[in-house]
Amino acid sequence: MRSVKVSVAREKLEQDILAVAKRLFAQRGYGGVSLDHIAKAVGASKQNLLYYFPSKEELYRRVLHGVLDVWLSYMDALSQRPDDPEQAIREYIAGKLRFSREHPDDSRVYANEVISGAPIFATEIAERVIPALQADVAIFNRWAERGLCRQVDGRHLMVLLWASTQVYADWSSQISLVLGKKELGDDDFAAAEALIVDMVLRTVLLAPQRPEAPV
Repeated sequence: MRSVKVSVAREKLEQDILAVAKRLFAQRGYGGVSLDHIAKAVGASKQNLLYYFPSKEELYRRVLHGVLDVWLSYMDALSQRPDDPEQAIREYIAGKLRFSREHPDDSRVYANEVISGAPIFATEIAERVIPALQADVAIFNRWAERGLCRQVDGRHLMVLLWASTQVYADWSSQISLVLGKKELGDDDFAAAEALIVDMVLRTVLLAPQRPEAPV
């Protein structure tokens, strides 16, 4: 029984370390955070922290792997509706905005890494994000071949979707200032979703065919 309690306590401490590290990396970037900062915020000794994560880089990589696990889980919407591009796009945009709403630190950690040139996590991004992107681009190409949507450059479309949804996490302070609010609320995310969906559907979907006028 004691070993089970010890195991549970260790698991909790490990998760606490990851959560605190993610928050600090999101706020300050990789270079602005030390293991001492993280240990102090967790309420543990640096030696105890090193028992779980032998270096700051290893801890940072674990955080980013967790971020990608969550982020990529929101990228499945397009493949779930192979015959319904409109609903697939609606669900994809809703999911990405939900990610920004519910996991802002995840988005910011990833953004900080990419903005700095991905010095630590470039290989993992290439191995995990690029295949997911290529799969989504292939879906748009199949839709276009079947006449379900316009022919678009899926790469740039996906970049546009990422930028227009993740900005509500990465630049939430600026958006709040622009909107005259202390923080973004559900109504702001709903308004963003409605606008982004409308703009993208107008670009991607084929216009309904008008019936031919009688001769």
